[in-house]
Amino acid sequence: MASSDIKTLLVVWHSRTGASRQLAKAAEQGAIDIAHTLQATQHFRIVMKAAHDAQPDDLLSADAYLFCAPENLAALSGAMKEFFDRNYYPVLDQLNGRPYALMISAGSDGQNALRQAERICTGWRLRAACPPLIVNTDAQTPEAILAPKTLKPADLDAAATQGATLAALLL
Repeated sequence: MASSDIKTLLVVWHSRTGASRQLAKAAEQGAIDIAHTLQATQHFRIVMKAAHDAQPDDLLSADAYLFCAPENLAALSGAMKEFFDRNYYPVLDQLNGRPYALMISAGSDGQNALRQAERICTGWRLRAACPPLIVNTDAQTPEAILAPKTLKPADLDAAATQGATLAALLL
């Protein structure tokens, strides 16, 4: 875990149309809000990393994780899968027991992407901190799938709860 009194939540996200990015930002705000409520902001930090930027050192220096990605073609997005592929072995057996949460944005059910991410987190021996969140955008046509997304307030509130839950566990 991180070596100081400051606890770190690492949020790794990938988004092509904005939905997963909105979820990650809402979770970040939820984590910030709970840290303020608990008067613990001096003991807490959030690191937001796009999947293509996140490295093994980011994972090793964090105390908890939030992974947020879209489901593309009934699978975890390629960029998020590449993040897991690139970082899996360099941190294997070094993250055991740390809490994590998953958020998936999907045009339909999101279950395949969720299963993929959960299996990876199981391999890292992470501990699920809360139930995963799948946000269904109902994008079913090529135009709707490719269009920028604006998520519903209820979905953003659910994402904020994920972030707050992880932060509260650390604080």
